[in-house]
Amino acid sequence: MVSTDRKTSDTFLLDALPRRWSDLRAAGPVRHDDRQGVWQVVDHEMISAVLADPATYSSDLSSLAPTQEDFATFTQGNFVGMDPPEHRKLRALVSQAFTPRVVQGLAPRIEAVCERLLGSVGDQDRFDLVDTLTYPLPIIVIAELLGIPAEEHRTFQDWASVLFGGDQLGEAPDMADLERALAAIAPTVREMNSYMLDHIRGCRAAPGDDLTSRLIAAEVDGVRLTAQEMVGFVALLLVAGHVTTTALLGNAVVTFDRHPDADAALRKDPDLIPPAVEEVLRWLPPFPELGRRVTRPVVLGGHELPADSMVMAHLGAANRDPARFERPDTFLVDRHPNPHLTFGHGIHFCFGAPLARLEAKIALRMLHERFRVLAIPSYDDIVAQNPAVIVGIRHLPVEVTRT
Repeated sequence: MVSTDRKTSDTFLLDALPRRWSDLRAAGPVRHDDRQGVWQVVDHEMISAVLADPATYSSDLSSLAPTQEDFATFTQGNFVGMDPPEHRKLRALVSQAFTPRVVQGLAPRIEAVCERLLGSVGDQDRFDLVDTLTYPLPIIVIAELLGIPAEEHRTFQDWASVLFGGDQLGEAPDMADLERALAAIAPTVREMNSYMLDHIRGCRAAPGDDLTSRLIAAEVDGVRLTAQEMVGFVALLLVAGHVTTTALLGNAVVTFDRHPDADAALRKDPDLIPPAVEEVLRWLPPFPELGRRVTRPVVLGGHELPADSMVMAHLGAANRDPARFERPDTFLVDRHPNPHLTFGHGIHFCFGAPLARLEAKIALRMLHERFRVLAIPSYDDIVAQNPAVIVGIRHLPVEVTRT
């Protein structure tokens, strides 16, 4: 993945973002952003404490965010925005069905899907890596896991494009921007809600060995998931889950192209791929900020935060904390230890992290095996996502030389 002709400028987004995140630390571990009306926290230790204290820093932001009826109904099973005990109940239920054994069992299928997708470009020496691999791979894997026809992945890709496109948002959205965005995505949310409910009814009538059927059967203390709660979780896994892997893979290819020594090390020793994936996650977290609502007056970093104020835990900045990372502004492919916070911390540690890691490790290994060189000929042709929504690549034209 070594690019020999980097036609790019100093303003390439995925180079600029890490510099911005490092600069955030200059203002201190906690500061108030007057324009957005939020408290930004950038210190690794302090963010870990915030994320580990859901009683003080709530994940339920419904009282602070603009409301939209369709979206509120759709997120009933989305435990990312819940606090205990509701969060504990839902996570325990879905954990019965979505086990580590289930995830590890997907490895052969992930390899087969990668092989087919990469085979689709045949002998082409130029193609878009996002369209070819990084978008369809996680959609197909998750759709099959849920018992949803994989050929419908284009529909899911269209939904994700609407939900995560960020076309209505600037890089620092205010409440009016969020209201416009919710209104714009409402029709898509209604379509997804109807589709998922139909799928759940079908699995209830004729259960199979898929994850949706296992979710229907899951029970803790006599409690089962409601249909709408299952819709929220299935949608979370299908949409949010796949965009994380898409972003991770695209960010990895770009980062390795920008760091040819790291790419050469990976080609020499494929066993370095797992720590390299962790370093990409540290370097370019797909979701670099997590919001929390302060439930009671609290002092944080010497500042008094009132109840119902918003705290933004900046994972991108925390991942560059020199107190936790040696040479934090250097990409080290074999970094160890690497206590990055990209997948969160505490009770809300990312549920889909094992699947994203597995897909990334398999896909990157197969890219190295198939292509002796994988290069980005022009950074001007890359289309990045809106970083206010997700840090990732929407289009990634590459040139390859086969082994």
